Amino acid sequence: MIPFSPPRIDDKIIQEVINTLKSGWITTGPKTKLFEKKITEFCGCKRSLCVNSATAGLELVLKWFGVGLGDEVIIPVYTYCATANVVVHTGATPIFVDINKDDFTISIKEIEKAITSRTKVIVPVDIGGMPCDYNGINDLVTRDDVNNLFIPVTEAQKKLGRILILSDSAHSMGAVYYNKKAGSLTDISVFSFHAVKNLTTGEGGAITFNMPKPFNNDDLYDYFNVIALHGQTKDALSKSIGGKWKYDVIEAGYKANMTDVLASIGLIEIDRYENDTLVKFRKIFNKYSQVLKKFKWAELPVYEKNDRISSYHIFMLRIKGITEEVRDQIIQKIFEKDISVNVHFIPLSSLSYYKQLGYKTEKFPVAYDVYSREITLPAYYDLTDEQIDEVLNALIYSVEAVLSE
Repeated sequence: MIPFSPPRIDDKIIQEVINTLKSGWITTGPKTKLFEKKITEFCGCKRSLCVNSATAGLELVLKWFGVGLGDEVIIPVYTYCATANVVVHTGATPIFVDINKDDFTISIKEIEKAITSRTKVIVPVDIGGMPCDYNGINDLVTRDDVNNLFIPVTEAQKKLGRILILSDSAHSMGAVYYNKKAGSLTDISVFSFHAVKNLTTGEGGAITFNMPKPFNNDDLYDYFNVIALHGQTKDALSKSIGGKWKYDVIEAGYKANMTDVLASIGLIEIDRYENDTLVKFRKIFNKYSQVLKKFKWAELPVYEKNDRISSYHIFMLRIKGITEEVRDQIIQKIFEKDISVNVHFIPLSSLSYYKQLGYKTEKFPVAYDVYSREITLPAYYDLTDEQIDEVLNALIYSVEAVLSE
């Protein structure tokens, strides 16, 4: 079977991990700090903090900003459940809004309609690696009529004086918007380095800070470094310096730090990401598009559009004019050809937990339409041209066989 998205694990990565294991330092240490520095340089942001998952990163930011019971956080209904789950963990209410028809990203018009005096944060999601319209979103929260609704409670909220924009950039490492890279496009962004991501550390993520004045992003990094490790003022690396073992705990923090074992994978990945990994993924996307554009039933994903360039994370194909049931039949036939495909994503309002809270998918017609016709094709570094042909042949056969029934 051709798998969906296995990680790239080669001798360079294996040797770097072995080097870390032999070094005697396997938890958060010098390689994690070096990886953070390289992320900052790559993204063009102010500072970066590595964490053990994007989910943890999102939750840490919401907690720091003081999001809690009675507050609202606006998110697209078309995203992975983690984006909503972290809001629920704070006690706040996730407010789902619909997406754009063409690029899967959050609709600014729908955001505007959803903003209330309880809105504290907006979480745009770079679905498939395509950056959201950050100029539009950033402009929206600074408008007088929107700003006048904002009621700050915590010190961080008072300091910012407006709704925080927290980008769920889990898919978009390396994406570009108006010549700036994801991670530097808004207040705070969070990346995922999970095993299926273009740049992986196995598990892991990073928070990138780009907060405006009067915030000091170095101070923010120092604070998040503490709350990501139980609120402890010194990590193991700091305490290892002779005679400086004593530490304090300033609040009940979390266990969210990245380890050097994982960071060592990231160090190899990030050094070859721009000129090797992204080049390969773009080649895969272009080959899929070149073949599929000949078929009237194929609605191709937008991954390069004027001022926006995707990270080519997932190839989100839609089949025109079909139902969810027909889409599922097509997927079954593709699997029978030993090709693994996927669907991104089931709208949050269709998941049992959120349905029981009263969310209704019929309120999000664009998201449901997109979901009901979407099939994600395999894309990973080691996918060969011959395998791409196999995927395409299986897809074309399956679509045309089902449509002809």
